[in-house]
Amino acid sequence: MQIKPFIQRGLLLVVTLVMPVVWSAGQTTMAADSHRDAAIELEQQGNHSGAETEWRTFLKVHPDSAEAYAHLGFLEARQQHYVEAVPLYRKALALDPTMPGLRMNMGLSFFKSGDLKEAIQTFVPLLKSQPPSSPEVLNLNVLIGMAHYGLGEYAEAVPYLKEATSRDPKTLQLRLALVQSCLASKQYQCVLKVYREILMLNAESAEADMLAGEALDELKDIPGAVQQFRAAIKVSPKEPNVHFGLGYLLWKLDRYEDAAQEFKAELANDPNHVLALAYLGDVEMKLQNPKAALPLLEKVIRIDSKVELAHLDLGILYFDANRQDDALRELMTAGKLNPKDVSVHWRLARLYQTMGKKDEAKTEFDETRDLHKTADEPVFDKLHDASGIGTSTK
Repeated sequence: MQIKPFIQRGLLLVVTLVMPVVWSAGQTTMAADSHRDAAIELEQQGNHSGAETEWRTFLKVHPDSAEAYAHLGFLEARQQHYVEAVPLYRKALALDPTMPGLRMNMGLSFFKSGDLKEAIQTFVPLLKSQPPSSPEVLNLNVLIGMAHYGLGEYAEAVPYLKEATSRDPKTLQLRLALVQSCLASKQYQCVLKVYREILMLNAESAEADMLAGEALDELKDIPGAVQQFRAAIKVSPKEPNVHFGLGYLLWKLDRYEDAAQEFKAELANDPNHVLALAYLGDVEMKLQNPKAALPLLEKVIRIDSKVELAHLDLGILYFDANRQDDALRELMTAGKLNPKDVSVHWRLARLYQTMGKKDEAKTEFDETRDLHKTADEPVFDKLHDASGIGTSTK
């Protein structure tokens, strides 16, 4: 599992590995051991391979040293070998469950290796054991919240990120993480509340404007959503998906010429933006410009063959051009991608009628009676499709 959406948006973690505590507790032979002393000195010098050699030599004499295993795990993690660090930390934990910093380091190795479930299971008990005033509470809330987000557990992420923002009221990136989680878990009033807080920290945040626009769209305030996306464009006209998002909202309002301008602006920023190409093709078709629509839609399916809208529109264009076999192929593909799209069944029924296939036409007309027109998806879903996060392609 990854948490790339946060990384891409610049949310930086200030949590770092903790140097294992020198744990001698009366063991004078260990304290005097030359290999142990050499290992610690080499660690401090940044000589990882030399320190590892000394610790492993030390383990031959003291095979039950939790300290040695903890330091070996630390050395692996310092070299970003997080998967290799975990079994060493586990061994140290089995030998000495009370060693300070050990559970935090193991949790960080889980987190940074992408094993987010194990990270959560490690961090949650740590958080519960901390006194409220501990500085670790902020770090743990951030880590747990981000781990839940990375797993797609958006509602679970919200309370941890809310607590983190309350402890660090001036951190813009934490609020962006929180507002994304609120939006993904459909807590729209939370989105708008945090958006206002973001504006107090940064009055010109294109990403925050887009997130507020997505929330307003979900609340059926499309004019308000349009206004937010226009504000985002004013701040950052090259923000990924910002023109597509506005174009899609205008498309839902049947303002096709205005929508086309936004789809073209998105394509100026990203010439292979699949959904901008698909919706621009759809707009050109609706504006009775088949020569402009056809190459756009054909390009879409060359890039991504799973965009249903492109197959449906190609089926319509081929039907109008009397290319029946091509129309049938595209409409059947659209039907496989979205069997509940009434438009596909109605178009297939008409095509079968034209081809003289009465039984097939009747079957498709019967399907249209059992289905209702699919409502347009919210802009949140479309932007996730465009970012490669979602799975729908209608």
